[in-house]
Amino acid sequence: MKNLLVIGVSLAVSTAFAYTVSGKVTDESNMPIKGAQVTLVKENKNTTTDNKGEFTIHEDEETIGLKGAAVHNPGFISINSGILSYSQNGSSPVQVRIFDPLGNKIFSQTLYGSGQVDLSSGVKAKGTYFAQVSMGSAKETIRFNASGTYTNSFDSEGRALLKEVQQGEALQFVADGFDTLSIPLSTLDTTVDVKLTKTTPAEEQFAFGYALGNEPRPSKGCGKNSTLQSTGSVENGKKYNLNVGGKNRTFFITLPKNYDNTKPHKLLIANHCMGSKAEDFVHHNPDYDHPTPYYGQQVLDKNGDYIFVAPQGNDNGTWNGKEDHQFVDEMITAMFDNYCVDTTRVFATGFSFGAMFTNSLAQDLQERLRAVAVYATADYNIWLPSAGTGRYDAKNLPIAWMGVHGKRDGVCNYDRAKTSALPRILKRNGKADANGNFTDASSEKPQEFNGTAGHLCYDFTTVDPRFPVKWCSWNGEHQWTAHDGPNTGTGQGWQNTWVPEEVHKFFEQF
Repeated sequence: MKNLLVIGVSLAVSTAFAYTVSGKVTDESNMPIKGAQVTLVKENKNTTTDNKGEFTIHEDEETIGLKGAAVHNPGFISINSGILSYSQNGSSPVQVRIFDPLGNKIFSQTLYGSGQVDLSSGVKAKGTYFAQVSMGSAKETIRFNASGTYTNSFDSEGRALLKEVQQGEALQFVADGFDTLSIPLSTLDTTVDVKLTKTTPAEEQFAFGYALGNEPRPSKGCGKNSTLQSTGSVENGKKYNLNVGGKNRTFFITLPKNYDNTKPHKLLIANHCMGSKAEDFVHHNPDYDHPTPYYGQQVLDKNGDYIFVAPQGNDNGTWNGKEDHQFVDEMITAMFDNYCVDTTRVFATGFSFGAMFTNSLAQDLQERLRAVAVYATADYNIWLPSAGTGRYDAKNLPIAWMGVHGKRDGVCNYDRAKTSALPRILKRNGKADANGNFTDASSEKPQEFNGTAGHLCYDFTTVDPRFPVKWCSWNGEHQWTAHDGPNTGTGQGWQNTWVPEEVHKFFEQF
């Protein structure tokens, strides 16, 4: 039987303390982190990890006692194949406590007289453990595993005692580019392997607008059930009414099939064109103006990230002015109050008169609309807000904007859109100056498509990156479903339109 320790103590005897804290530090991909600072807080000991991400904090301390102190032998402790044998001769019992590698106590027993204890019986799972055995003021720590093998963690003379851990002791890990991690310790003799998480930079704040890829901002409706009362159902959506300025206004809502009222959803508003109505963009027999619902965006929402709405203009299918801006504004508020919406990702799109109305909204609702996409817009036959400080007055603020226009459009003139509607946006979308004021980017001209089959999308380079502007031209007429085939007449080739995909990518960058 291997004798690990014969305990002999007196109040003034020389003693030695020892502990070893070791481990490995990796990132979330299991790659070692070199140079991480590891600190044993209460002991004020620290080290850094090596090339393998490994570290060790070890201490041997001696306290010299009085010479010639009397020594008596209250008993002995020995280990053989995981069996603890003990003989207790004095009045102090033998106390055995077993800890897991993180220092959590999983077994405790007080022993009297003489006998044996199978240390592995105190654990339920395979792995390395250590037993702390004390008799009177002397202590011994023995490493072992559930199979019954062990190693001695003490010096060759067998006289080292496990140093008591101070209350609140912890290991702290600090590395550049990673979150600081602290692990509480209840023992000073342990091995820990830890993973550090890369630090997420604080989201940049702006006087206006949001950073690209900002965290969602949930609306008031998150976690609640809607109280809006539907006035009817149609294929792919439900109809609702809203009283705006004493007038009953109608809109349609289509929720994703997996709608979750705890997840902030993006919101897309589809504005109908002249002679059409909101319901046509909720469901319609496929044609060149309505190949799929909501200007082709719903079919691209593979994960159910979007809520879709379609507001109804006046009875003649047009949009009149400030009253319609108020309607859309209050409709957005109703959506925020009743559904879980990401208030920083509200988009609007429209064709022809719907494009002109969308472009009009982009002049005064920049604080609500993150981006718009307009197909065949123009600056005529539509109310455009004038500059001012009122709710529905034009604001000198930028907005992310995408335009698609056929060069042979005889209804909404291409050149007028290029020289009026587009510069109106660019004038306030230039990169911010030193004072944070957005500058004029209207001097930059787009590259244009000059062939018979195909298209060209140009991304402006002098605009603020948070408010991109894209201009797409093609050799087509008054049609939003632009396509690259040789047939460019209205209604031909619309099944192959590239517009929905381009618009989806434009919206998804935010």
